[in-house]
Amino acid sequence: MWKILCAIYARLSKEDEDKRQSESESIQNQKALLVSYAAEHGWDVYRVYCDEDYSGADSLRPDFNRMIAAAREQRFQIVLCKSQSRFTRDMELVEKYLHGLFPIWGIRFIAVADNADTGVKGNKKARQINGLVNEWYLEDLSENVRMVFDLKRREGQYIGGFPVYGYRKHPMDKNKLVVDPEAAGVVRQIFQWSLEGRGMQEIARMLNGLGVANPTRYKAERGWAGSRPAGNGPGLWSKTTVWRILRNEMYTGVMVQGRRRKVSYKSRVLIDVPPDQWYRVEGTHEAVICRETFDAVQQGLKLRSRSDGTGEAHPLSGLVRCMDCGGTMSKCSNGKTAYLRCKLYADSGKEKRCTRHSIRLDRLIELVLRRICFYIGSYYTLGELDVGPERNSRRAALEQERKHLAAQAEKRALALKNLYLDKVSGILSAEQFLALGESFLEEKRRLEERLARIGGELAGTEDTGRPSDLTERARGLLHPEVIPRELVVLLVEKIEIGEKYPDAGRQEIKITWRF
Repeated sequence: MWKILCAIYARLSKEDEDKRQSESESIQNQKALLVSYAAEHGWDVYRVYCDEDYSGADSLRPDFNRMIAAAREQRFQIVLCKSQSRFTRDMELVEKYLHGLFPIWGIRFIAVADNADTGVKGNKKARQINGLVNEWYLEDLSENVRMVFDLKRREGQYIGGFPVYGYRKHPMDKNKLVVDPEAAGVVRQIFQWSLEGRGMQEIARMLNGLGVANPTRYKAERGWAGSRPAGNGPGLWSKTTVWRILRNEMYTGVMVQGRRRKVSYKSRVLIDVPPDQWYRVEGTHEAVICRETFDAVQQGLKLRSRSDGTGEAHPLSGLVRCMDCGGTMSKCSNGKTAYLRCKLYADSGKEKRCTRHSIRLDRLIELVLRRICFYIGSYYTLGELDVGPERNSRRAALEQERKHLAAQAEKRALALKNLYLDKVSGILSAEQFLALGESFLEEKRRLEERLARIGGELAGTEDTGRPSDLTERARGLLHPEVIPRELVVLLVEKIEIGEKYPDAGRQEIKITWRF
């Protein structure tokens, strides 16, 4: 005798969390009800499909799509659900499958609680009304959730799934951020390197050279909820990651949220929100970067400084403008000497929409340096008491590395302990324990050797310098022989270069200062 096969589909989502304690809504009870219903009607169960923690509007549910694929191949004759909303809350999917493809494939849809049955004539309008009610429910639920999230954003509560790199969630309040000392130190170093004129690619390369784990791997290693899987990759930094950190105002103590939003509750697509519509709340958490440093870095990024091939941008990059057309000045070279010239002139071909405005880069840098030294000397005189203890940069780097390696060694020791407990409990055999333990021991030994070398280097590195030496060094910084990029960005708004008139022996140069 030919048997009728039915596919059972059950679903429970986050939107049903308030019903999870309800026995009638549980996955197990849905399955039991539907299996019993199939048995009463003499149908054999082809397969039970189940999606948990998926919305009824989600068309990418794994088991839902597996069931649709089997239906397309006509492996069963009936789709059986507790209610139409368990199948979908999306009216578009109702029309696509229940009234479109299922009849073509010879599939009958039955929702037990709703009395929805595509095999019964005159039942279509009821199914369509059900579909509309289910979609309205989703729309109302989405709006209510959005209103709650917007309220939290306005109050400066953090609603992200996992903390911004450099912070961690408060142990007693998941909507509040506190500084994570280890990651915050890396963030401060990134901003300092950017102030020094280093490009994002170079900063990423330096971090990778120091063996610093990128934010994704750093969070995954700590098992923070919500962080994306790090995989087995090396956890390397990229210029994009560095750029995101340098542009993130959260590090100044300002809670910034709502920068992206979904197109609709039905879509996973995110779109950017204009900055004037972001939620910004001052002083919600401790700042990692002071406002002055952050603004200086933003100014440097705005100038779009580019490397000259040596890994360093020249100190005036992005600041020099043509006095006539207002365009930027691009760098060129005759093989020995570097020059700046009007970019519009260089790019306009035979039309020559502007003139050359050429000037030697080294002479312009020297001129700007002299003017900076003049203003520093006019406004500030250094005294002995102005200089505090010197911060030994080499020592600071060693101490940071030692802290990082000590944490790694501690993790290896804990892993060994857990391996031993698994062996005692019989989870691991003696052979498995030896194979795994040998790898951990080797890595732990390597970390300890490096820690010992760092200890020796720290012992031979003095922590402070003599005040007189520091004073002399400070005087050198106030009257530099080389112009620091970060100082130029802080002091200079723009430099305008006029056309050079060799016969008159003059070329107008105008510096617009920020003070």
